[in-house]
Amino acid sequence: MKELNNPYLVKVYSDVQKRNQGKEFLQAVFEVLQSIEPIIHKHPEFEQHGIVERIVEPERLIHFQVPWVDDNGKTRVNRGYRVQFNSALGPYKGGLRFHPTVNESVVSFLGFEQVFKNALTNLPMGGGKGGSDFDPKEKSDGEIKRFCQSFISELYRHIGQFTDVPAGDIGVGSREIGYMYGYYKKIKNEFTGVLTGKNVNNSGSLVRTEATGYGVVYITEEMLSKVKNDNFKGKRVSISGSGNVAIYTAEKVKELGGIVVTVSDSSGYVYDENGIDIAILKQIKEVERKRLTEYAKLVPTSTYHDNSNGVWDIACDIAFPSATQNEIDLKDAEKLVKNGVTVVAEGSNMSTTPDAVEYFIKNGVLFLPGKAANAGGVAVSGLEMSQNSLRLSWSFEEVDNHLKEIMINIFKTIDETAKKYGLEGNYVDGANIAGFLKVASAMIWQG
Repeated sequence: MKELNNPYLVKVYSDVQKRNQGKEFLQAVFEVLQSIEPIIHKHPEFEQHGIVERIVEPERLIHFQVPWVDDNGKTRVNRGYRVQFNSALGPYKGGLRFHPTVNESVVSFLGFEQVFKNALTNLPMGGGKGGSDFDPKEKSDGEIKRFCQSFISELYRHIGQFTDVPAGDIGVGSREIGYMYGYYKKIKNEFTGVLTGKNVNNSGSLVRTEATGYGVVYITEEMLSKVKNDNFKGKRVSISGSGNVAIYTAEKVKELGGIVVTVSDSSGYVYDENGIDIAILKQIKEVERKRLTEYAKLVPTSTYHDNSNGVWDIACDIAFPSATQNEIDLKDAEKLVKNGVTVVAEGSNMSTTPDAVEYFIKNGVLFLPGKAANAGGVAVSGLEMSQNSLRLSWSFEEVDNHLKEIMINIFKTIDETAKKYGLEGNYVDGANIAGFLKVASAMIWQG
């Protein structure tokens, strides 16, 4: 892996290492600093104004306890977090994640990534993230409601439609947003667009559920068209995960003529050479909330395998890692390249380890980083904010068209930026440089 050479950036990263122990956050910061190294010498004003030091340090990090009562009357305690990373471009914007792996490092890395992702959408949104180490799996509706109400009873002090607008993420869907929104409304006595991902019958936006999955396919389709004069027709596609991102990535791929051969969950993966049946997948994961073992029972042409990471053993043309961070390592990358993969686009945040990313790029694989590829979710969250402010509700087609246009423009931005700085085809650097320059410019302009 490359090293930093610019003395200013070396000093900044050294300070970040001293202040932060979490590997995810350090990995995210190093990637961005490495990308912007070629442009730093052209912009002495960045060092003069301390832009990089400020951009790697959150403006605010909130850490709080979340006590709640389970169905047996016992009080439980979890940790809650909200990192308000950068507000140069607008109110803090980013999801809430409820998962046992959530900690300060995870929300910091996600918030840092969100700053640049939101910048690429060209919507007026700063970057933030939050959540809790609460695990909603196997909890009753009553337990989840009591937890959400306790969580928002502290978080409400720090959010607002002009300050910080959280959304959903892993473990936080329309149900959880509804419980939090209802309690926020009760405490504040106001009906505002303070949370996005709301139910479509309650000021939510159409396409929000589909947004990240559709978005990652739209930007990949644009890249295939512009770089290879190609499309999805007949392409074998491997997808990890089986949540919203994976399901709606699969749905849009199938609509465009691709063949989705895998999906996975935390226990294992399903392989179906004839293509995953989207309707059955939705029934199992969205309605019944069951494991993928049920899919294999219902679809005779499919096989279930215990190791979820084995999804990358399957030969494919296009891969969409859509489960969690660092799910593709160097060994997985080598297997994918050997088996003929030509495109990898991150549906989840920082899905790929740095050495795996480097391997893909060196071997001619078109690689789209998460901050560009999965920006569709926050883009539609931004569109939901606009609808709430205007007291309007747009049709599915209107929102979907806006989403597609945003994703096409993101590809244009990162492609042109990479070319401008002599990095043609390197969309990691293109995304990081474009996002950084937009945020840095706003910070300097605001003094």
